[in-house]
Amino acid sequence: MAIHTLGDQQPRLGQRVMIAELSFVLGDVTLEDDVSVWPGAIIRGDMHRISVGARTSVQDGAVLHITHASDYNELGYPLTIGSDVTIGHQACLHGCTIGSEVLIGIGATVLDGAVVEDKVIIAAGALVPPGKRLESGYMYIGSPAKQARKLTDKELSFFKYSAKNYCKLKDQYIDEGLSVV
Repeated sequence: MAIHTLGDQQPRLGQRVMIAELSFVLGDVTLEDDVSVWPGAIIRGDMHRISVGARTSVQDGAVLHITHASDYNELGYPLTIGSDVTIGHQACLHGCTIGSEVLIGIGATVLDGAVVEDKVIIAAGALVPPGKRLESGYMYIGSPAKQARKLTDKELSFFKYSAKNYCKLKDQYIDEGLSVV
């Protein structure tokens, strides 16, 4: 089973959520309508909450986790992800805030307390360090991530296209019985 309760914390799922076999969703996790979680993705809300917005796609091997509250970080950092976000294969999001209409490239990492505003592309392999803020309307590349350039109109239209495309594929998986939810 891909969905797990921890203590009294059970994942909450919206309508037509797809969680593929071989993925792992645990604890204080909310997946809004039409979220897709692909094989090998791990969403672990074991010590803080994780919220994933509608039509967001969590690709194969992605890791979503939090920063717990402690003497070192009084409030910790939940993980909050907006709507229409495409999270690339093997990306790692840890205790950060991601706006809506964001593309997180393959293997990118976004760390504790970072804030990614709406309409941002994070290039494959980029590292967003703790506490950094990425401004809306730009592409960010490198390690540490730096603002590379303003997004084109075509790139800005891609966010909704990508979300719609993954919803269509998710629905096919659901209709053919290839998901656990």
